[in-house]
Amino acid sequence: MIHTIFNKETNILETQFKDDVFLNEIIDYIITTKENKSYPRTLKILTDSKHAVFKFTVSDLNAILSENVESLKNYDAIIDSIIIASPQTAALSLLYQELAKNDKYHFDVFSSHEAALRWLNTF
Repeated sequence: MIHTIFNKETNILETQFKDDVFLNEIIDYIITTKENKSYPRTLKILTDSKHAVFKFTVSDLNAILSENVESLKNYDAIIDSIIIASPQTAALSLLYQELAKNDKYHFDVFSSHEAALRWLNTF
């Protein structure tokens, strides 16, 4: 499950990945974000995936990456932090971080909310 709320006080899109998270949910989330005209054009995202189980494979990361590249066409930049707790989410997130390197997209992996927020606020 993916749940999002835009925090107008912090100007951050707060996203929660919970329980089983499938590839189609990630793609739908990226498309919804891409099509949202009300978000700032430099979008900060704080994703909490501490209670998620990714139900996709390493080979699925290319589909996520491709959709993310399309999304970047609608933004000046996206700064995306993800909070992880399990080795499986860490492995997929760190691999994605390497694949997703882009001048307009900044992605980093954290083990705490505080560290992720601190990093987001450096932009």
